[in-house]
Amino acid sequence: MNLFKTVAAVLIAAVAITATPAMAAGGGAKHPRSGGFSFEGPFGRFDQGQLQRGYKVYREVCASCHGMNLLSFRTLGERGGPFWDPHAENAAANRYVRALAAEVQVADIDTETGEAIMRPATPADRFPNPYPNATAGAAANGGAFPPDLSVMAKARHDGANYIYSLLTGYVPAPAGLQINPGQYYNPYMAGDMTPFWTGDPSHVPPGGFIAMPPPLADGQVTYDDGTAQTVDQYSKDVAAFIAWASEPHQVQRKQAGVGVMIFLLLFLGLTYASYRRIWKGVAH
Repeated sequence: MNLFKTVAAVLIAAVAITATPAMAAGGGAKHPRSGGFSFEGPFGRFDQGQLQRGYKVYREVCASCHGMNLLSFRTLGERGGPFWDPHAENAAANRYVRALAAEVQVADIDTETGEAIMRPATPADRFPNPYPNATAGAAANGGAFPPDLSVMAKARHDGANYIYSLLTGYVPAPAGLQINPGQYYNPYMAGDMTPFWTGDPSHVPPGGFIAMPPPLADGQVTYDDGTAQTVDQYSKDVAAFIAWASEPHQVQRKQAGVGVMIFLLLFLGLTYASYRRIWKGVAH
């Protein structure tokens, strides 16, 4: 019992020591708000209409700075994707995918002259990067290279909710916070505001600085389905699209997991029934 009390005391002290710097740093970023996404939970599914809207927001707004190097156009037409067509022979033959890919120019090499050319993309091509290299991307964005969004939802805690909260979280910097030109305050951005805070040390604001200016505005992207054209809706839709792009087969994985659990439960019941029948009347 004494050993248990000692270990508990050590753990409590360790937690207190660890928590102290975090409190001094303003407690870090705010916890992401919930976007109420349909794909959350073990039985969740992506809303195809939302994915289509999210793709449009990405293509018209985000793609000018952020690439998705791991995503191919044909993935858009796979089962569960934003433009999946059950009547298409395959994803590459999907007429919507072919049309969307053809709208984008990608770099290539002329097979006859060997010169660099630009051509319409095909379903087999990956989403192009807006910059030829990281140096060019950083130079065009004040020294901060825009991150690739291919797996952004998997790389951030609470993925889609984090992206949604960040895009809708731009607020004026609190009075007493020193902010440099080209920086924007966002309470959902990870950071430590302590070195830049001139106010009460016990009330350091949460969040951090981000180099990306607010990318969305009401009415910026036209929706053809009558959905509200607001920053909040744009943010939810593009967050859902990035979450899908980060794991296109998420729904199939969930369905497979549920099937396995059902099989295991049935197998458990059959095993128990067999056990009871075999050992019925036998003392043990």
